[in-house]
Amino acid sequence: MHFDPAALKSQIDAADAKMQSSTFWDDNKAAQKLLKEQKIRKEKYSHFTSLQQQVEDSSVMLELLKEDYSPEESAQIKREIDTLKEKVENFRLSILLTGEYDANNAILSLHAGAGGTEAQDWAEMLLRMYLRWADQKGFKTKIIDQLPGDVAGIKSVSVFVEGLNAYGFLKAERGVHRLVRISPFDSSGRRHTSFASLDVMPDVDDDMDVVIADDDIRVDTFRASGAGGQHVNKTDSAIRITHIPTGIVVQCQNERSQHQNRETAMKMLKGKLIEIMESEQKEKIDDLKGDYTQIAWGSQIRSYVFQPYTMVKDHRTNAESGNITAVMDGAIDLFINAYLKNNT
Repeated sequence: MHFDPAALKSQIDAADAKMQSSTFWDDNKAAQKLLKEQKIRKEKYSHFTSLQQQVEDSSVMLELLKEDYSPEESAQIKREIDTLKEKVENFRLSILLTGEYDANNAILSLHAGAGGTEAQDWAEMLLRMYLRWADQKGFKTKIIDQLPGDVAGIKSVSVFVEGLNAYGFLKAERGVHRLVRISPFDSSGRRHTSFASLDVMPDVDDDMDVVIADDDIRVDTFRASGAGGQHVNKTDSAIRITHIPTGIVVQCQNERSQHQNRETAMKMLKGKLIEIMESEQKEKIDDLKGDYTQIAWGSQIRSYVFQPYTMVKDHRTNAESGNITAVMDGAIDLFINAYLKNNT
């Protein structure tokens, strides 16, 4: 895909002019759509101009280095250029995200597989990894539902991720993640294999054309569990919604009221239904439901091996890293970028 910054700037200017029209708000839905599109265009253009300036600055520094060479300065400039090359590559991949919902915020849901405490601890380790990745990207995150493990870890968690292209990047992570390590919960020190699944859906606008009939859903209320402030555990404010035709189940418990929990849960359901409608393999609905039917051996997209050696390998792209500590601290762009190169 060819990126034309001049054309993008022209689109921004044209939209700005349209927004100054006295009739702009006559069609509120169209106006809101344009505002959202304009925000995305401006962020993309700002990102491009920032990188362009950094490239120019690096060129100046290289010229100065030719005139007054210093090994220390040379090493510093090399580090800066290496970082800049990574930023440029990430930007190049981001402009390839042209799917209808790629620019949207995302909602990710993690579910521990079979294996009890070990699998639940693994799900919490993955949650930490994605929260750190999001923080490094400058994305905002908010846990909207969490079910703690029996002894340690978590059984499931849903997280709202806010940022440009959050869904476009995170959709690359959808699937089963496999852990191999010596379990700290095994007194015999044996090596265990555990699984957790990640589901990702786009955060969609309330006015999206997704019709959900009242007869097609069952809404259950229950008392929220875990940390969440004074409003938690007082009333049956948590919401679970079951979409009867597909069997999809979503729930939210961390908002301040039952109404807000229901609103968030409905947005989650809309996102999952959109994923089903957009899927080329509509018959494989279980792959989109979140609670994968086989969170087990042979279905994983990636393996994280702590013992007897350290290696993280993506089985779809063969991308791999021996620095498992960095990966668990959020350094997963290697895998996301490899997936996007192969599938965009």
